[in-house]
Amino acid sequence: MDHSSVTSIHLTDAQRIDWLRLIRSDNVGPRTFRSLINHCGSAREAIERLPELARRGGGDARICSQAEAEREIAAGLRIGVSLRAPGEPGYPPRLTTIDDAPPLLGVGGDFGVFARPMIAVVGSRNASGAGHKFAATLSRDLGEAGFVVVSGLARGIDQAAHKAALANGTVAVLAGGHDRIYPGEHQGLLDGILGTGGAISEMPMGHVPRARDFPRRNRLISGVALGVVVVEAAHRSGSLITARIANEQGREVFAVPGSPLDPRAAGTNDLIKQGATLVTQASDVIDAVAPIIDRPIELPGEEPDDDFTVDEPDNSARARIVSLLGPSPVGLDDLVRMADASPAVVRTVLLELELAGRLERHGGGLVSLV
Repeated sequence: MDHSSVTSIHLTDAQRIDWLRLIRSDNVGPRTFRSLINHCGSAREAIERLPELARRGGGDARICSQAEAEREIAAGLRIGVSLRAPGEPGYPPRLTTIDDAPPLLGVGGDFGVFARPMIAVVGSRNASGAGHKFAATLSRDLGEAGFVVVSGLARGIDQAAHKAALANGTVAVLAGGHDRIYPGEHQGLLDGILGTGGAISEMPMGHVPRARDFPRRNRLISGVALGVVVVEAAHRSGSLITARIANEQGREVFAVPGSPLDPRAAGTNDLIKQGATLVTQASDVIDAVAPIIDRPIELPGEEPDDDFTVDEPDNSARARIVSLLGPSPVGLDDLVRMADASPAVVRTVLLELELAGRLERHGGGLVSLV
């Protein structure tokens, strides 16, 4: 696999602490992190300006302290987990291409596994015997063909996929911290995975996964992979969320057909109707992703965008933009037009509101007031 287009970077110890402090501060997610880097020029400058920006947005922001960041880094290293930035060894190259890639990713296991082509295999926790068997066969065949099988360490299909792929390397994507495995009975499975494969999480050490953390985890499962295979999924299954996100990320989506009489196959059958590639054997997946494997991977820069001009809003512009926002989502272009303001001014006001905890971001670049 050719990753020559992925720029190699290496953060200094001081930079890594600054990045961690910024991403662990209140109301700072991956997109906000990048907006702050663009706006302020560096993580350290962003940390210094956080209180002022949040105050302008009508709130305040708790800033992660240097001591907290140092404790998290040390706790990870004690169990063999290090924090890697996009472009550093251990950070899955394809993950760098998604819009909300984590600025820092906790990585454990064999770093070499993350440079290999990956296929995600996901499905129902309450899987049928046939689903378990197919997931295992597919994962074993993909592993023997040189692919790394990625899944979410859940019961059911995830468990079957990981176990079958152990010999050739598999990657677990965690919803909680590396020291808070869910479900707890899969700690032994994870220990086996780390011997020949790896595990990743964007969550801090000690973080116990909550319901809202699993969709966030799902975007990483699809983000690291060339494509996602859904083996079994009922309507409203979390695996269907993974498939939807994979489609939004430009990943290949595959589905295994099932009996119309089995509700565990209802979601996968619907995916096939919607255009997902039907899968009955590993070669269906391999043939579909073969043309993608050697395409160059472009790494987005962490430095300020050339077109991101810092243009501080005055009070009247800020009030005008805020007045146009409400509970209904609206796009940046519409705000620029209606407020008669520059894109830089509108972005700055949105950043201030986000840091104050008053802004919610939606798909398609839409925003609304909380």
